[in-house]
Amino acid sequence: MKKLAAALMASAMSLAPAFAQDKTVEFKVSLWSPPAHPLVPSTKEWTDSMTKASGGTLKFSIFPSEQLGKAFDHYDMVRDGIADIVYVSPGYSVGRFPIFDVTALPFLFGNATKGSLALDEWYRKYQAKEMQETKYCFAFMHAPGTFHSRKKVTIPGDIKGMKIRPAQSMIGNMVSMLGGTNVRASAPEAREALERGVADAIAFPWGSMFLFGIEKTVQYHMEEPLYVTAFTYNINPAKYNSLSVAQKKVIDDHCTGQWAAKMAAPWDKFETDGIAKMKALANHDVYRLTPEQLGEWRKTVDPLRKQWADEATKKGVNTDEAFKELDALIVKSGAR
Repeated sequence: MKKLAAALMASAMSLAPAFAQDKTVEFKVSLWSPPAHPLVPSTKEWTDSMTKASGGTLKFSIFPSEQLGKAFDHYDMVRDGIADIVYVSPGYSVGRFPIFDVTALPFLFGNATKGSLALDEWYRKYQAKEMQETKYCFAFMHAPGTFHSRKKVTIPGDIKGMKIRPAQSMIGNMVSMLGGTNVRASAPEAREALERGVADAIAFPWGSMFLFGIEKTVQYHMEEPLYVTAFTYNINPAKYNSLSVAQKKVIDDHCTGQWAAKMAAPWDKFETDGIAKMKALANHDVYRLTPEQLGEWRKTVDPLRKQWADEATKKGVNTDEAFKELDALIVKSGAR
């Protein structure tokens, strides 16, 4: 016990000189997820770690449920200083982050925690080309999502004529390519769109179907890892630049691939557990595709990679090289 107390005192003393002259800085952290979402406690764990590492000089207040602004606006909110740290869904801004949009290609990732490590390592090389107005912290993703609908969807041709709320821009492009109509709605708005008949299907992860009450609006669920949606945490650059050297180091030490994976892991489990939960419901059809049906989907979505490359090239990216780099990291991490 005495050894532990001595160690804790030594640790505190080692922190004291670094932060003794630093003023206390308050951060507003904005999320659009509700408090019950696993991202909220993960974010608190992250910010608590920064508070501790800074000797208490960095403090964070978390605002979930779009308290500071709509989900679609979060990147602009941190750029403009409305919030200091934000949870961004780049897929909500069609065409704005074309390099990052590669994450939305169907059938690319099969595991969110490992995939977050691969994605964050890859995107650090490219983020300054399209997120230069903010300080990029890290990128992560949720577990693979799929189509949940009022009618059974087994082949690409089933999409024709359907009104679908896509998870992100690439799925939206796929819906358009297959003759469907996209319905723009953030996650908190999705249930209402389905209840009102504005949409008749949604691309969504499994556990969050229950969190947002969407399972009450659809009956058919395609059990295939169709896509992931990836996110970033971004920091207001003026706020970051106002910090001391020691405080900046604390932020930098928490803007890493390891923290990206830590942020993803609880959410990954939450979403994956939703598959069994959905299967346990009466009057719900959770179904797998046949190898032939899955092959038809893979063949049909091939043109989406060219669409991504055409847009990302405009940002000065060698897309063949970039895609090979990402694919190699996915394989290396075991995220396929």
